[in-house]
Amino acid sequence: MKLRHAAMASLAFTAACAPVQKQGDASSAQAVQDTVRVSNQHPFDMAVCQPAQPLQLPQPVNPDILLGAISLARPQIMECLAGPTSRGEAKNTRVVVKATVTPEGGKYDISGENLSSEGQACVRKAVETLVPLAASPKGSALVTVEGEFTHDQSRSVAVTLGSDVGSDYSGNVRLGQPRWCDCYAAYTTQVPPTLMAHVQLAKGQTAPAEVTFDPVTTPEGTALATCLQQKMMALPVAAPPDAMRFSRRFIHFNSQATEPSTDPLPEQRLIQNELVRQQRSAASTMAFGARDSASENYDATVLKYQKTKDRKLLPELSAKCNQVAEADAKWASAVEAQLKATQLSLSIVQELKAKDAAAWSAAEASLQEALTSTQEELNRAQSRHKADQEACSKMNG
Repeated sequence: MKLRHAAMASLAFTAACAPVQKQGDASSAQAVQDTVRVSNQHPFDMAVCQPAQPLQLPQPVNPDILLGAISLARPQIMECLAGPTSRGEAKNTRVVVKATVTPEGGKYDISGENLSSEGQACVRKAVETLVPLAASPKGSALVTVEGEFTHDQSRSVAVTLGSDVGSDYSGNVRLGQPRWCDCYAAYTTQVPPTLMAHVQLAKGQTAPAEVTFDPVTTPEGTALATCLQQKMMALPVAAPPDAMRFSRRFIHFNSQATEPSTDPLPEQRLIQNELVRQQRSAASTMAFGARDSASENYDATVLKYQKTKDRKLLPELSAKCNQVAEADAKWASAVEAQLKATQLSLSIVQELKAKDAAAWSAAEASLQEALTSTQEELNRAQSRHKADQEACSKMNG
Protein backbone atom coordinates (compact mmCIF):
# COMPACT_ATOMS: atom_id res chain seq x y z
CA MET A 1 0.00 0.00 0.00
CA LYS A 2 1.33 3.43 -0.92
CA LEU A 3 1.81 5.99 1.80
CA ARG A 4 2.05 9.74 1.75
CA HIS A 5 5.20 11.55 2.76
CA ALA A 6 5.28 14.75 4.78
CA ALA A 7 6.52 17.88 3.02
CA MET A 8 10.11 18.95 3.50
CA ALA A 9 10.67 22.12 5.48
CA SER A 10 13.46 24.17 7.00
CA LEU A 11 13.96 27.53 8.59
CA ALA A 12 14.76 30.46 6.32
CA PHE A 13 18.42 30.72 7.25
CA THR A 14 21.16 31.04 4.67
CA ALA A 15 24.92 30.65 4.79
CA ALA A 16 25.46 34.24 3.71
CA CYS A 17 23.83 35.38 6.96
CA ALA A 18 26.61 33.84 9.03
CA PRO A 19 27.50 36.20 11.90
CA VAL A 20 30.94 37.74 12.10
CA GLN A 21 32.89 36.44 15.05
CA LYS A 22 34.60 38.97 17.27
CA GLN A 23 38.31 39.08 16.74
CA GLY A 24 40.71 38.02 19.43
CA ASP A 25 43.69 40.06 20.56
CA ALA A 26 46.04 38.80 17.83
CA SER A 27 43.49 39.48 15.09
CA SER A 28 42.64 42.88 16.54
CA ALA A 29 46.28 43.86 16.59
CA GLN A 30 46.59 42.85 12.96
CA ALA A 31 43.33 44.57 12.07
CA VAL A 32 44.75 47.86 13.35
CA GLN A 33 47.37 47.57 10.62
CA ASP A 34 44.76 47.03 7.89
CA THR A 35 44.59 49.89 5.43
CA VAL A 36 41.34 48.78 3.75
CA ARG A 37 38.33 46.61 4.42
CA VAL A 38 37.23 44.17 1.75
CA SER A 39 33.94 42.54 0.82
CA ASN A 40 33.21 39.09 -0.66
CA GLN A 41 34.02 37.32 2.62
CA HIS A 42 31.33 34.73 1.95
CA PRO A 43 30.99 31.37 3.72
CA PHE A 44 31.89 28.18 1.89
CA ASP A 45 29.89 24.95 2.16
CA MET A 46 32.61 22.37 1.63
CA ALA A 47 30.00 19.69 0.93
CA VAL A 48 30.66 20.55 -2.72
CA CYS A 49 34.12 19.07 -2.20
CA GLN A 50 32.76 15.65 -1.28
CA PRO A 51 33.36 13.05 -4.03
CA ALA A 52 30.31 12.99 -6.27
CA GLN A 53 28.92 9.48 -5.94
CA PRO A 54 26.02 9.21 -8.41
CA LEU A 55 22.82 8.17 -6.69
CA GLN A 56 21.34 4.86 -7.80
CA LEU A 57 17.62 5.52 -7.94
CA PRO A 58 15.34 2.62 -6.95
CA GLN A 59 13.02 1.29 -9.65
CA PRO A 60 10.30 1.98 -10.37
CA VAL A 61 11.14 5.62 -9.72
CA ASN A 62 8.42 7.83 -8.23
CA PRO A 63 8.03 11.55 -7.40
CA ASP A 64 9.36 11.22 -3.83
CA ILE A 65 12.52 9.48 -5.02
CA LEU A 66 13.15 12.13 -7.67
CA LEU A 67 12.36 15.12 -5.46
CA GLY A 68 14.48 13.81 -2.59
CA ALA A 69 17.40 13.07 -4.89
CA ILE A 70 17.28 16.49 -6.57
CA SER A 71 17.07 18.19 -3.17
CA LEU A 72 20.26 16.42 -2.11
CA ALA A 73 22.02 18.44 -4.84
CA ARG A 74 21.17 21.74 -3.13
CA PRO A 75 24.79 22.52 -2.04
CA GLN A 76 26.07 22.05 -5.58
CA ILE A 77 23.20 24.04 -7.14
CA MET A 78 23.62 26.96 -4.74
CA GLU A 79 27.37 26.95 -5.37
CA CYS A 80 26.60 27.31 -9.08
CA LEU A 81 24.85 30.58 -8.25
CA ALA A 82 27.67 32.03 -6.15
CA GLY A 83 29.56 33.50 -9.10
CA PRO A 84 28.37 36.71 -10.80
CA THR A 85 28.49 35.16 -14.29
CA SER A 86 25.78 32.64 -13.31
CA ARG A 87 23.27 35.36 -12.52
CA GLY A 88 21.74 38.33 -14.30
CA GLU A 89 21.32 41.87 -13.03
CA ALA A 90 18.35 41.17 -10.73
CA LYS A 91 18.82 40.63 -7.02
CA ASN A 92 16.87 37.36 -6.97
CA THR A 93 17.52 34.27 -9.05
CA ARG A 94 15.10 31.37 -9.37
CA VAL A 95 16.13 27.96 -10.63
CA VAL A 96 13.65 25.24 -11.59
CA VAL A 97 15.00 21.72 -12.08
CA LYS A 98 12.43 19.56 -13.86
CA ALA A 99 13.15 15.84 -14.02
CA THR A 100 11.18 13.53 -16.29
CA VAL A 101 11.53 9.74 -16.40
CA THR A 102 9.78 7.41 -18.86
CA PRO A 103 10.46 3.90 -20.22
CA GLU A 104 12.26 5.64 -23.09
CA GLY A 105 14.71 7.46 -20.81
CA GLY A 106 15.17 10.33 -18.40
CA LYS A 107 15.96 14.00 -18.92
CA TYR A 108 16.39 17.28 -17.08
CA ASP A 109 15.02 20.66 -18.08
CA ILE A 110 16.70 23.59 -16.34
CA SER A 111 14.90 26.92 -16.37
CA GLY A 112 14.41 29.90 -14.13
CA GLU A 113 14.56 33.64 -13.76
CA ASN A 114 17.72 35.77 -13.81
CA LEU A 115 19.71 32.61 -14.62
CA SER A 116 22.48 32.96 -17.20
CA SER A 117 23.41 30.27 -19.71
CA GLU A 118 26.56 29.64 -17.67
CA GLY A 119 24.52 29.18 -14.51
CA GLN A 120 22.08 26.94 -16.33
CA ALA A 121 24.93 24.76 -17.62
CA CYS A 122 26.45 24.54 -14.14
CA VAL A 123 23.16 23.44 -12.56
CA ARG A 124 22.60 20.87 -15.29
CA LYS A 125 26.05 19.40 -14.78
CA ALA A 126 25.51 19.28 -11.00
CA VAL A 127 22.22 17.37 -11.14
CA GLU A 128 23.24 15.09 -14.00
CA THR A 129 26.41 14.14 -12.12
CA LEU A 130 24.77 13.49 -8.75
CA VAL A 131 21.39 12.18 -9.96
CA PRO A 132 21.76 10.52 -13.38
CA LEU A 133 18.40 9.56 -14.83
CA ALA A 134 17.76 6.22 -16.51
CA ALA A 135 14.78 4.73 -18.31
CA SER A 136 12.09 3.27 -16.08
CA PRO A 137 10.90 -0.33 -16.53
CA LYS A 138 8.72 -1.09 -19.54
CA GLY A 139 5.11 -0.23 -18.89
CA SER A 140 5.87 2.31 -16.14
CA ALA A 141 3.98 5.58 -16.10
CA LEU A 142 5.66 8.90 -16.81
CA VAL A 143 7.11 10.48 -13.65
CA THR A 144 7.96 14.16 -13.50
CA VAL A 145 8.83 16.51 -10.64
CA GLU A 146 10.08 20.06 -10.26
CA GLY A 147 12.56 21.22 -7.65
CA GLU A 148 12.83 24.97 -7.08
CA PHE A 149 15.88 26.76 -5.69
CA THR A 150 15.93 30.46 -4.86
CA HIS A 151 19.02 32.66 -4.61
CA ASP A 152 18.64 36.02 -2.88
CA GLN A 153 21.70 38.20 -3.40
CA SER A 154 21.23 39.83 0.01
CA ARG A 155 21.02 36.49 1.85
CA SER A 156 22.74 33.89 -0.31
CA VAL A 157 26.42 33.58 -1.21
CA ALA A 158 26.80 36.14 -4.02
CA VAL A 159 30.28 37.14 -5.14
CA THR A 160 30.40 40.54 -6.84
CA LEU A 161 33.40 41.83 -8.79
CA GLY A 162 34.49 45.25 -10.03
CA SER A 163 34.42 47.31 -6.85
CA ASP A 164 38.08 47.50 -5.76
CA VAL A 165 41.29 45.48 -5.98
CA GLY A 166 41.12 43.99 -2.49
CA SER A 167 37.45 42.99 -2.69
CA ASP A 168 37.95 41.49 -6.15
CA TYR A 169 40.86 39.43 -4.83
CA SER A 170 38.70 38.31 -1.89
CA GLY A 171 35.92 37.37 -4.33
CA ASN A 172 38.31 35.34 -6.48
CA VAL A 173 39.48 33.55 -3.34
CA ARG A 174 35.88 32.56 -2.64
CA LEU A 175 35.34 31.45 -6.22
CA GLY A 176 38.54 29.44 -6.00
CA GLN A 177 37.55 27.46 -2.91
CA PRO A 178 35.57 24.78 -4.82
CA ARG A 179 38.77 24.13 -6.78
CA TRP A 180 40.86 23.91 -3.62
CA CYS A 181 39.18 20.80 -2.31
CA ASP A 182 42.50 19.14 -1.52
CA CYS A 183 42.76 21.62 1.36
CA TYR A 184 39.56 20.22 2.90
CA ALA A 185 40.38 16.51 2.63
CA ALA A 186 40.51 16.07 6.43
CA TYR A 187 36.97 17.41 6.93
CA THR A 188 34.66 14.87 5.31
CA THR A 189 32.57 14.43 8.49
CA GLN A 190 33.40 17.65 10.35
CA VAL A 191 32.94 21.37 9.94
CA PRO A 192 36.22 23.17 9.22
CA PRO A 193 37.09 25.92 11.68
CA THR A 194 36.70 29.62 10.99
CA LEU A 195 40.05 31.05 9.94
CA MET A 196 41.43 34.57 9.69
CA ALA A 197 43.89 35.49 6.95
CA HIS A 198 45.88 38.70 6.59
CA VAL A 199 46.84 39.80 3.09
CA GLN A 200 49.42 42.33 1.98
CA LEU A 201 49.46 43.58 -1.62
CA ALA A 202 52.39 45.58 -2.98
CA LYS A 203 51.96 48.59 -5.25
CA GLY A 204 51.89 47.59 -8.90
CA GLN A 205 52.43 43.87 -8.20
CA THR A 206 50.13 41.15 -9.62
CA ALA A 207 50.81 38.59 -6.90
CA PRO A 208 50.25 38.93 -3.14
CA ALA A 209 53.30 40.13 -1.26
CA GLU A 210 52.35 38.18 1.86
CA VAL A 211 49.53 36.03 3.22
CA THR A 212 49.49 34.88 6.83
CA PHE A 213 46.89 33.17 9.03
CA ASP A 214 46.14 33.51 12.71
CA PRO A 215 47.24 30.43 14.73
CA VAL A 216 44.80 27.49 14.76
CA THR A 217 44.31 25.17 17.73
CA THR A 218 44.22 21.82 15.88
CA PRO A 219 46.68 20.08 13.52
CA GLU A 220 43.95 19.71 10.90
CA GLY A 221 43.12 23.40 11.15
CA THR A 222 46.77 24.35 10.85
CA ALA A 223 47.10 22.15 7.76
CA LEU A 224 44.01 23.78 6.26
CA ALA A 225 45.39 27.28 6.88
CA THR A 226 48.75 26.32 5.36
CA CYS A 227 47.07 24.90 2.26
CA LEU A 228 44.84 27.95 1.81
CA GLN A 229 47.83 30.25 2.27
CA GLN A 230 49.63 28.51 -0.58
CA LYS A 231 46.58 28.73 -2.83
CA MET A 232 46.14 32.44 -2.04
CA MET A 233 49.79 33.23 -2.73
CA ALA A 234 49.42 31.62 -6.16
CA LEU A 235 46.22 33.53 -7.00
CA PRO A 236 46.81 36.51 -9.33
CA VAL A 237 45.62 39.94 -8.27
CA ALA A 238 45.08 43.14 -10.22
CA ALA A 239 48.03 45.43 -9.62
CA PRO A 240 46.94 47.91 -6.93
CA PRO A 241 47.81 51.59 -7.33
CA ASP A 242 49.05 51.63 -3.74
CA ALA A 243 50.19 49.09 -1.21
CA MET A 244 47.38 47.73 0.94
CA ARG A 245 46.76 45.38 3.84
CA PHE A 246 43.49 43.72 4.74
CA SER A 247 42.05 40.82 6.72
CA ARG A 248 39.88 38.11 5.25
CA ARG A 249 37.78 35.71 7.28
CA PHE A 250 37.11 32.13 6.11
CA ILE A 251 33.73 30.90 7.41
CA HIS A 252 33.05 27.25 6.69
CA PHE A 253 30.02 25.00 6.67
CA ASN A 254 29.55 21.36 5.70
CA SER A 255 26.09 20.14 4.70
CA GLN A 256 27.41 16.57 4.76
CA ALA A 257 28.88 16.74 8.26
CA THR A 258 27.96 13.92 10.63
CA GLU A 259 29.53 15.66 13.63
CA PRO A 260 27.93 18.83 15.06
CA SER A 261 29.65 22.17 14.79
CA THR A 262 31.69 23.30 17.78
CA ASP A 263 31.67 26.96 16.77
CA PRO A 264 31.29 29.24 19.82
CA LEU A 265 28.62 31.31 18.06
CA PRO A 266 25.15 29.72 18.34
CA GLU A 267 23.95 31.57 15.22
CA GLN A 268 26.67 29.93 13.18
CA ARG A 269 25.98 26.50 14.69
CA LEU A 270 22.32 26.96 13.80
CA ILE A 271 23.04 27.75 10.14
CA GLN A 272 25.34 24.74 9.94
CA ASN A 273 22.73 22.46 11.47
CA GLU A 274 19.97 23.79 9.23
CA LEU A 275 22.09 22.92 6.19
CA VAL A 276 22.44 19.40 7.58
CA ARG A 277 18.72 19.25 8.36
CA GLN A 278 17.89 20.12 4.76
CA GLN A 279 19.98 17.15 3.65
CA ARG A 280 18.38 14.85 6.22
CA SER A 281 14.92 15.93 5.05
CA ALA A 282 15.82 15.24 1.43
CA ALA A 283 17.24 11.84 2.37
CA SER A 284 14.09 10.87 4.28
CA THR A 285 11.92 11.92 1.33
CA MET A 286 14.01 9.75 -0.96
CA ALA A 287 13.93 6.84 1.53
CA PHE A 288 10.15 7.09 1.74
CA GLY A 289 9.97 6.98 -2.04
CA ALA A 290 12.21 3.91 -2.07
CA ARG A 291 9.85 2.23 0.39
CA ASP A 292 6.92 3.07 -1.88
CA SER A 293 8.81 1.67 -4.87
CA ALA A 294 9.55 -1.60 -3.06
CA SER A 295 5.89 -1.83 -2.07
CA GLU A 296 4.83 -1.33 -5.68
CA ASN A 297 7.11 -4.17 -6.79
CA TYR A 298 5.67 -6.41 -4.08
CA ASP A 299 2.07 -5.52 -4.98
CA ALA A 300 2.73 -6.36 -8.63
CA THR A 301 4.04 -9.80 -7.67
CA VAL A 302 1.06 -10.38 -5.36
CA LEU A 303 -1.31 -9.53 -8.21
CA LYS A 304 0.55 -11.87 -10.54
CA TYR A 305 0.33 -14.69 -7.98
CA GLN A 306 -3.38 -14.10 -7.38
CA LYS A 307 -4.04 -14.38 -11.11
CA THR A 308 -1.89 -17.46 -11.77
CA LYS A 309 -1.79 -19.29 -8.40
CA ASP A 310 1.70 -20.31 -9.52
CA ARG A 311 3.51 -21.53 -6.40
CA LYS A 312 6.82 -21.00 -8.15
CA LEU A 313 6.24 -17.31 -7.47
CA LEU A 314 6.31 -17.81 -3.68
CA PRO A 315 10.11 -17.40 -3.29
CA GLU A 316 9.96 -14.17 -5.32
CA LEU A 317 6.98 -13.02 -3.26
CA SER A 318 8.87 -13.69 -0.04
CA ALA A 319 11.98 -11.89 -1.30
CA LYS A 320 10.04 -8.82 -2.34
CA CYS A 321 8.20 -8.75 0.96
CA ASN A 322 11.57 -8.72 2.72
CA GLN A 323 12.67 -5.88 0.45
CA VAL A 324 9.69 -3.84 1.61
CA ALA A 325 10.62 -4.47 5.26
CA GLU A 326 14.22 -3.47 4.54
CA ALA A 327 13.00 -0.28 2.86
CA ASP A 328 10.82 0.40 5.91
CA ALA A 329 13.90 0.18 8.13
CA LYS A 330 15.87 2.58 5.92
CA TRP A 331 12.95 4.99 5.86
CA ALA A 332 12.70 4.92 9.66
CA SER A 333 16.46 5.40 10.00
CA ALA A 334 16.41 8.40 7.64
CA VAL A 335 13.51 10.02 9.51
CA GLU A 336 15.26 9.41 12.84
CA ALA A 337 18.33 11.25 11.51
CA GLN A 338 16.08 14.11 10.43
CA LEU A 339 14.45 14.13 13.88
CA LYS A 340 17.82 14.41 15.62
CA ALA A 341 18.83 17.31 13.37
CA THR A 342 15.54 19.06 14.15
CA GLN A 343 16.03 18.52 17.89
CA LEU A 344 19.50 20.08 17.69
CA SER A 345 18.22 23.11 15.77
CA LEU A 346 15.47 23.56 18.35
CA SER A 347 18.00 23.37 21.18
CA ILE A 348 20.18 26.04 19.57
CA VAL A 349 17.20 28.31 18.90
CA GLN A 350 16.10 27.96 22.52
CA GLU A 351 19.62 28.98 23.55
CA LEU A 352 19.25 32.08 21.37
CA LYS A 353 15.73 32.76 22.57
CA ALA A 354 16.96 32.92 26.16
CA LYS A 355 18.90 36.04 25.13
CA ASP A 356 16.35 37.56 22.74
CA ALA A 357 12.85 36.11 23.02
CA ALA A 358 11.27 38.50 20.51
CA ALA A 359 13.74 37.60 17.76
CA TRP A 360 13.59 33.82 18.18
CA SER A 361 10.07 32.91 19.35
CA ALA A 362 8.75 32.37 15.81
CA ALA A 363 11.70 30.18 14.90
CA GLU A 364 11.16 28.11 18.04
CA ALA A 365 7.48 27.62 17.19
CA SER A 366 8.33 26.59 13.62
CA LEU A 367 10.90 24.07 14.78
CA GLN A 368 8.60 22.70 17.46
CA GLU A 369 5.97 22.11 14.79
CA ALA A 370 8.56 20.44 12.55
CA LEU A 371 9.69 18.28 15.45
CA THR A 372 6.15 17.09 16.14
CA SER A 373 5.54 16.33 12.47
CA THR A 374 8.82 14.44 12.11
CA GLN A 375 8.16 12.42 15.28
CA GLU A 376 4.76 11.44 13.90
CA GLU A 377 6.39 10.32 10.66
CA LEU A 378 8.96 8.30 12.60
CA ASN A 379 6.15 6.60 14.51
CA ARG A 380 4.45 5.72 11.21
CA ALA A 381 7.66 4.36 9.73
CA GLN A 382 8.44 2.23 12.77
CA SER A 383 4.86 0.88 12.93
CA ARG A 384 4.93 0.10 9.22
CA HIS A 385 8.27 -1.66 9.62
CA LYS A 386 6.97 -3.79 12.50
CA ALA A 387 3.79 -4.74 10.62
CA ASP A 388 5.66 -5.63 7.43
CA GLN A 389 8.25 -7.64 9.34
CA GLU A 390 5.48 -9.66 10.95
CA ALA A 391 3.74 -10.22 7.62
CA CYS A 392 6.97 -11.30 5.94
CA SER A 393 7.84 -13.58 8.86
CA LYS A 394 4.55 -15.44 8.42
CA MET A 395 5.18 -15.74 4.70
CA ASN A 396 8.75 -16.95 5.21
CA GLY A 397 7.60 -19.45 7.82
